[in-house]
Amino acid sequence: MPSEKQAAVKYYVGVDVGSASVRAALVDGAGTVVAHAEQPIQVWEPRPDHYEQSSADIWAACCSVTKEVVRGVDASQIRGLGFDATCSLVVVDKQFQPLAVNSEGQSHRNVIMWMDHRAASQVKRINATQHRVLSYVGGAMSVEMQPPKLLWIKENLPESWEKVGYFFDLPDFLSWKATGVTARSLCTVVCKWTYTSDRGNHVLSPGEAVGKGLTAGAAEELGLPEGIAVAASLIDAHAGGLGVIGADVKGHNLPCENQPITSRVAMICGTSSCHMGVSETPIFVPGVWGPYFSAMVPGLWLNEGGQSATGKLIDHVVRGHVAFPELEAKAEASAHSIYTYLNSHLDLIKKSLPVGFLTVDLHVWPDFHGNRSPLTDLTLKGMVVGLTLSRGLDELALIYLATIQAIALGTRHILEAMQAAGHEITTLFLCGGLSKNPLFVQMHADITGKPVVLSKEVESVLVGAAILGACASGDFASIQEAMAKMGKIGKVVQPNHEHKRFYDKKYEVFLKLVEHQREYRSIMNSV
Repeated sequence: MPSEKQAAVKYYVGVDVGSASVRAALVDGAGTVVAHAEQPIQVWEPRPDHYEQSSADIWAACCSVTKEVVRGVDASQIRGLGFDATCSLVVVDKQFQPLAVNSEGQSHRNVIMWMDHRAASQVKRINATQHRVLSYVGGAMSVEMQPPKLLWIKENLPESWEKVGYFFDLPDFLSWKATGVTARSLCTVVCKWTYTSDRGNHVLSPGEAVGKGLTAGAAEELGLPEGIAVAASLIDAHAGGLGVIGADVKGHNLPCENQPITSRVAMICGTSSCHMGVSETPIFVPGVWGPYFSAMVPGLWLNEGGQSATGKLIDHVVRGHVAFPELEAKAEASAHSIYTYLNSHLDLIKKSLPVGFLTVDLHVWPDFHGNRSPLTDLTLKGMVVGLTLSRGLDELALIYLATIQAIALGTRHILEAMQAAGHEITTLFLCGGLSKNPLFVQMHADITGKPVVLSKEVESVLVGAAILGACASGDFASIQEAMAKMGKIGKVVQPNHEHKRFYDKKYEVFLKLVEHQREYRSIMNSV
């Protein structure tokens, strides 16, 4: 905790609502995380592709972790509060009470999660309209956006639909809970609701102060001073982008040094992955969301690529393998995480080969939850080519490696689409849980051929949320100034160019996999 000598230090609170937990951080003006707390939140999966949460459960967790990080801190030093969250849909009635988003009538389950794919038929109909607004979402709307979910509720839950008072994107729900103001963030409405700026309503730029700040009731619940600035929120991936993409790179010998921020892509990699690139003029990238004006960095256009399941996919592959109990026992005995142990095991079995070359005969197509970018095909399935009868730890380590490589190959696929449309990308900036895995980071550097920058603070998403609060407080003149002063580089990972030919061949195979999947589906559809 801060000492008395630091009495003049200004602090900002960032709250991040992820898929499975809520986190909070107390961050100073230099971008250092001083205190951190986390609490799990509940997820219901009543049937395949249906994922639901509770807004009351989420808010209670926000209050708990915020109280924890500010405990013992002089309230006068806390200057601002910023929220980010997944782009999940919150449904409440006219009195702001939760409404059921399920056929069971469970009203406390009033949130349709971002990764919920129940509205597949609805999004198909929306895309069939070929409406001009679809050009701003890569040519086809995703089932993870809000319009298809709204249509699903209207068609499947007429009782809830009739009682609805408000639909919130989860980040906006949190700023409403804190301020009592129903203003929306430009980030959420542009990226997930096909909003265009000529439509009126109360929409604020990310980091702009909401209302009169924290209400008395919310202040008591959160353990914060009444009236402190509350910022217009961001989607979680965008907060991660904010926390890393604007960092000062001088002295690191990077190709993006002395180049505009448009030469960078921020990759936020957790349960899913998002690839955030900005441009001075709108760039329309087939299969990549956007361009969205001022959705992340004010004054710049945003394109957002993504992979619907990355961290979730790695967990699925590893924990579902027959050798997982053996892995778990050995990792526990060595006092390491299962992924640290797997990385060490790969080093043991590689012999004289580079680790990545172990998968010369093992290939994965990673779209176990459909393809978000650049193919925008939620019907695609995962593929594994090269399986044997082996059931041991070696085989588990290899399929783990091949899955990580497949995710990195998917990133290359997205970056190539962005570059073909006009982006000039030289450097990747990674944050999120998967950025803590050195194998994941090195594979992304080697497979894309681009240096990877890791932030000094691992919790870049929380720093991004705190940057919003700092901007709302008036302590920084702009988001850009706060990004430069609070975003810090920790480590740079360079690609091994000697491995380029191997990964070029892996990429050829990667693209062949989806060709073959479409071919065999075409054959079977003719039955």
